[in-house]
Amino acid sequence: MIGVNKVILVGNLGKDPEIVMFDNVKKASFPLATTEQFKNHEGVKIDETEWHNIVCWRGLADVADKFLKKSTMVYIEGKLKSRQWEDKEGNKRRTVEVVAENFKILSRNNYNATPINAQHANNASIDEFNTSEYSFDTDAGLAELSSDNLISGNDTDKVLPF
Repeated sequence: MIGVNKVILVGNLGKDPEIVMFDNVKKASFPLATTEQFKNHEGVKIDETEWHNIVCWRGLADVADKFLKKSTMVYIEGKLKSRQWEDKEGNKRRTVEVVAENFKILSRNNYNATPINAQHANNASIDEFNTSEYSFDTDAGLAELSSDNLISGNDTDKVLPF
């Protein structure tokens, strides 16, 4: 049986994207806050915020580096990936991330909800994003990277709300 691994999120960046290079492959990562509002049994409105770890690779990472910043509202499509590693003390750690396949900037002050996906993102200007839509294979070439290069700690607990 074939499964489906699809995530759609709309939220705000908790901090500017963190950029890392692995063997000439760019990675951008950032926390994204999604907030749901509901009424409790007493009729009081409650805001419940969930934090998600977002990862962008290659061209999409270039676009994230150029155009995303803390508090930007974005629409993100991607898939869930989990990974494990040992920290410096030898403890086994595990995290779940959303690997972005494309995103759209939704903040009104940020390029009029421009679709940004990334196939030609390295040399593209924001004007090109206003007239074109891009997509790419997020896993292409990842097998060549060593797992040691992909290991990093999860520092999202250091993120302050915007």
